[in-house]
Amino acid sequence: MGRHNELGRLGEEKAAEFLENKGYTILAKNYRFGRAEVDIIAANSEHVLFVEVKTRTNYLYGYPEESVGAKKQRLMSLAASEFMFQHQLNLSLRFDVIAIFKTKTNEWQIQHLEDAFFNYG
Repeated sequence: MGRHNELGRLGEEKAAEFLENKGYTILAKNYRFGRAEVDIIAANSEHVLFVEVKTRTNYLYGYPEESVGAKKQRLMSLAASEFMFQHQLNLSLRFDVIAIFKTKTNEWQIQHLEDAFFNYG
């Protein structure tokens, strides 16, 4: 596994732990529907979160959250609609981004961007 893949996997683990500590239940990780993938799907009594996790060790390519473009948003919306239908969930859905920065001293800085974008569906 490449270093960037390992960093991404570790970032997703940190993000799931972060959400659980905020009281969310993890429903799925790396959920796939067609060409779409959602890193984490989590829920509480009010919302189902569809979360894209972006992890970086530097800002050479910009801030982590800036890399969630329109195409990714559309694909996540499709996957979210299918997941909600498959599981017959009647909660409101939300699209969040968790941006993670791992410092040179191995500290993890986590920023949770709630309602990062709207459903394209």
